[in-house]
Amino acid sequence: MTNKVLNTEDFDYYLPEELIAQTPLQERDQSRLLLLDHQSGQYQDDYFYNIIDRLNPGDALVMNDSRVLPARIYGIKPETGGHLEVLLLNNTKGDEWETLVRPAKRAKVGTQIVFGDGKLKATVTKELEHGGRMIEFSYDGIFLEILEQLGEMPLPPYIKEKLDDPEMYQTVYSKEVGSAAAPTAGLHFTKELLAKIEAKGVKLVYLTLHVGLGTFRPVSEKNIEDHKMHSEFYRLTPQAAQILNEVKQNGGRIVATGTTSIRTLETIGTKFNGEIKANSGWTDIFIKPGYKWQVVDAFITNFHLPKSTLVMLVASFTGRENILNAYKHAVDDKYRFFSFGDAMFIY
Repeated sequence: MTNKVLNTEDFDYYLPEELIAQTPLQERDQSRLLLLDHQSGQYQDDYFYNIIDRLNPGDALVMNDSRVLPARIYGIKPETGGHLEVLLLNNTKGDEWETLVRPAKRAKVGTQIVFGDGKLKATVTKELEHGGRMIEFSYDGIFLEILEQLGEMPLPPYIKEKLDDPEMYQTVYSKEVGSAAAPTAGLHFTKELLAKIEAKGVKLVYLTLHVGLGTFRPVSEKNIEDHKMHSEFYRLTPQAAQILNEVKQNGGRIVATGTTSIRTLETIGTKFNGEIKANSGWTDIFIKPGYKWQVVDAFITNFHLPKSTLVMLVASFTGRENILNAYKHAVDDKYRFFSFGDAMFIY
């Protein structure tokens, strides 16, 4: 492998701004689907509802059941009336959260913040870098229920339109609350399509990885080896691990839905020398060209930001030239990009 591949610039591509999808399609499975053979680099155009034709009886379709927190809340400082925006990132312990606060300079240690009608209050306990703050919450009732009432869905920074229906930024199988962003490859599935896939003899398997906002962080280092990945919490249950092992033993494929499912499965595969075991913890795995894939045989994914770690992840499976050629075709053919955009199936 040449050093050239390790430069961040090598994962750049031209994307006109008008191809960044601003709103989801009303019918989730009507999005387009670009099929890519990872070895030959050959691609063809299709629609997502035909994904069923690409899955075989005996395969496992693995999905991330994490649900997005309505994690953006607006509060005031009672002593000054100053407004603050707080974005919840990670629940570190008890009622303590790692957050991003804007404007951060108004949120010194000891600052009190009141949200809504005062049902939710917070105290800044520690200053972190890049506007980060540790915050301790106090409240009457159930925290997540209060958050549902007060909070907004934190859409990615490249989406400027307001989302009419927040459920459109959740997968139809989302269950475990804890993500700061949606596992967007799964947004294309409908309950009906999943029922048809299961009826075909494909095993539906769920894991959890809570997506952090680090997923949108650009790679600022010139050499990708110097990039430090963010950590995200994952969990694979004993039942899920058992199904995946049976699928492997019977010659079926492990088909991951999205880079979050890939990160979880490959973290576990790396940890246990290619074996799939029930496991949970924090992962900062950086999958990039040169990585030896352990578990995943094929995957569904959306189109990712230029120069991002997610493009590097996909390139490690397909080869850099293959993925950039496919992206060029998608741009030329006016596919929709990023969170609410179209999908790829890479096999």
